[in-house]
Amino acid sequence: MTLPRLSFPKSTLIRAMRQISASCCAMLAFLQLLGTFVANLFKSRRRLEVENLFLRHQLNIGLRGAPRRLRLRGSDRALMVWMTWLWPSLLGLSRVVQPDTILRWHRAGFRAYWRWKSRGRPGRPRVSCELRELIQRMSKENSLWGAPRIHGELLKLGFEIAESTVSKYMIRRRGPPSQTWRTFLHNHAHAIAAIDLCLVPP
Repeated sequence: MTLPRLSFPKSTLIRAMRQISASCCAMLAFLQLLGTFVANLFKSRRRLEVENLFLRHQLNIGLRGAPRRLRLRGSDRALMVWMTWLWPSLLGLSRVVQPDTILRWHRAGFRAYWRWKSRGRPGRPRVSCELRELIQRMSKENSLWGAPRIHGELLKLGFEIAESTVSKYMIRRRGPPSQTWRTFLHNHAHAIAAIDLCLVPP
């Protein structure tokens, strides 16, 4: 049995290869940085200071002919944000970008994280069928309980629900309609006339 061959557009394959290449470059850069950090642990303090001075001088030379605005990858931004978060004193040593730019990246990443953390469906949360049945049962068995009382009892049981939602799912009792003012006056007209028109002398 031969499996069918899958064909993808050429642009899709090129885009996928670029993403894989960028991810590999970012991983290699991170591993190289980690290896340099581990190797520096075995070097003397004086040698580290000389190397930092030499590297900083080369950086200044490179920045002289660099364009005004450098194009950085997402992995470069993430690495700079992570390092300055661990060691805030590195902000003063930033030369490629301004320290305010790194702080702006950090705030943007913080907002994106909490936006992802608090994602969900908009609107009110759905009420389960069991909770709706419990509200209707409590309303049926306790005819004198209103929405505030049932809401309080549900809170004691550990259910997080609004009082308006409880009122929505309560059983509506259909009692006899109350009489109107016209009916009331017609039924009690003689008593009202006797009270208003008859005067009992002291």
